[in-house]
Amino acid sequence: MHDPRSPSLRLRRLTSALRQARQSANLTAVRVAQEFGWTHPKVTKLETGFTKRINPKDIIKLMDLYGITEPSQREDMLDWVQDTRLRGWWRDYRDVFNGDLLPDYETEAAHLRNYETQIFPALLQVPGYSAAVLRGAGRTDPADISRHVEARMCRREILVRMKPARLHAVVDESTFLRPIGGPTVMVEQLDYLLHMAQLPNIDLRVLPLAQDAHAGLVAPFTVLEFAHPLDTPIVCVPSLTQSLYLEQEDEVEAYQAAFRSIQEAAADPAASVALVERHRERMRELL
Repeated sequence: MHDPRSPSLRLRRLTSALRQARQSANLTAVRVAQEFGWTHPKVTKLETGFTKRINPKDIIKLMDLYGITEPSQREDMLDWVQDTRLRGWWRDYRDVFNGDLLPDYETEAAHLRNYETQIFPALLQVPGYSAAVLRGAGRTDPADISRHVEARMCRREILVRMKPARLHAVVDESTFLRPIGGPTVMVEQLDYLLHMAQLPNIDLRVLPLAQDAHAGLVAPFTVLEFAHPLDTPIVCVPSLTQSLYLEQEDEVEAYQAAFRSIQEAAADPAASVALVERHRERMRELL
């Protein structure tokens, strides 16, 4: 099993804690820099994560200045410094993810709210379906496709580990009408969806074609929510090249509200399973 810690999230957590502690101490970044003979940009970079290496000694100085004396809190912050240096499993797939932070953030997500309009959620795909999607996107090298599929299968681990993430997925019914990979692959894919829908941490819903105008008439997106109070939610909006990540409170709340509306418009879990079974039988007739 992969290490369930996200280096990027731990850095984000540390910078948030530093910023909140400075503000609680009624200190400006300029004043902090003057205290230690640092440059103002150094303090700013420590609070935004725009620094490649964080010296634990600097964090100790800041905790002393900010009046952070609670041993457990000091230990946590120093642990986060060490965690920023972790090598996540996705580092072995740098060529696949190309700097995308989604697999990093997924590692520590407690809840994922995923809305898909064209394909099944990546975390619920079987290898054959993933490979067909990649071929459709223009990839032709079998070795390259195999590596991308392998990386995608690794991402699925968060749903079946000891403390699994909870996935709330809404899929537009039009996805079932597109026979990606052909009937054999689609039957395998739909079998897998039905299997995963039985897990207590999976909430799978289908947005019926019969549904009138709804909040889901937008691009697909995922809202990632985390257990630690310093880890505020993140929205991932995929694109053809690099995914867009939104962290501003008003933007995140807009997507959370949209997902709630989409989920309400979708069929309930039992009816959704019935829809999946119906499409599976339709595909089986094509074999």
